[in-house]
Amino acid sequence: MKSFLLFFTLVTSVVATAAELTEMRVSDAAGFRTALATAQPGTRIVLAGGSYGGGFQSSRLRGDATRPIVIAAADPQHPPVFSGAKTGLQLSNPAYLELHGLVFEKLSDNGLNLDDGGVFAEGEAGAHHIVLRGLTSRDIGTTGNQDGIKLSGLRDFRVEECTIERWGTGGGSAIDMVGCHRGVITGCVIRHREPAPETCTGVQCKGGTAEVAILRNRFEHAGGRAVNIGGSTGRPFFRPPLDAGNSHAEARSIRVEGNTFVGGTAAVGFVGVDGAVVRFNTIERPGRWALRILQETRSADFVACRNGVFSDNVIIFDSTQWGSGGVNVGDRTAPETFAFARNWWWCRDQPARSKPQLPTPESAGVYGRDPVEAKGLAGADAWPGRGE
Repeated sequence: MKSFLLFFTLVTSVVATAAELTEMRVSDAAGFRTALATAQPGTRIVLAGGSYGGGFQSSRLRGDATRPIVIAAADPQHPPVFSGAKTGLQLSNPAYLELHGLVFEKLSDNGLNLDDGGVFAEGEAGAHHIVLRGLTSRDIGTTGNQDGIKLSGLRDFRVEECTIERWGTGGGSAIDMVGCHRGVITGCVIRHREPAPETCTGVQCKGGTAEVAILRNRFEHAGGRAVNIGGSTGRPFFRPPLDAGNSHAEARSIRVEGNTFVGGTAAVGFVGVDGAVVRFNTIERPGRWALRILQETRSADFVACRNGVFSDNVIIFDSTQWGSGGVNVGDRTAPETFAFARNWWWCRDQPARSKPQLPTPESAGVYGRDPVEAKGLAGADAWPGRGE
């Protein structure tokens, strides 16, 4: 098994001096449009609570490394709400930008949309150094491909402590990433209705997405695949663009660690990915599988889904909601390249049926032993789902 290291740029708030900061107090839609049009590096747009409508767009919100542009709720307990439009807020080609405490609800397309303006670039060009903190996106779309938060072509970004609830069930995602690089999604709550709709996903990483960590989030009934590592993307939408003569993958170097999954059809899908680690997660009562290994993009220049690691997870399931031994393996994949180690498998109603059917032998797996009792006996340090 080929090992890899993930390199993430930690995006943090940068404190500028008082002389470098400009605060703009906003209380209505007109004021917000003016603020978007005039913001400069170091501008802090502070929004009073209340309804702002939706349909806001900007392609000029670019701070710099020492003076980010910040859009924040004046009072997170009484937040500004964006609703009643196709999309609440669409920002193209932003850089050094932070959004704090905003609410997006009852929008017909996407709640929040951030993209690179169609031009993926490294260096100071392109969309990069974005922080989304404490946002709420709920009741977005209906039965179509509508996303709570859509990210396209972002680099060096963080999504922290956000809540995404109920998004489009016809292919939509709570957080949809297309061609995003060097990001962290952490501390979020992602939930849909129960029973989980099979035709949507929680977090999706596709279109060339690479070096992304999904850490310590809670997924409740988050769709057919709570985390979809990979997927299926039209060739023109890959970031960076596909080069002829090279081998390609929907995603590379993805880490899913320390999360809790409740319900949903499957906790994790490895779908056309080349290299991903899923470890230290707790998976409770999946509707059918703990994980899936699939290939949806089948062009000859794309590698078969390969090099996945599934280790140190706790999986608690019922025999009546358990198919294919807990692992679904599709055709045109390379399941022999996957590694399984130290997972704790517990079938609540029939402990004797706890052992899964894995495509390769597992190292030091535990089968048929109640992890709750074991935690009490061994102490928290021995708990494999701790998410360190």
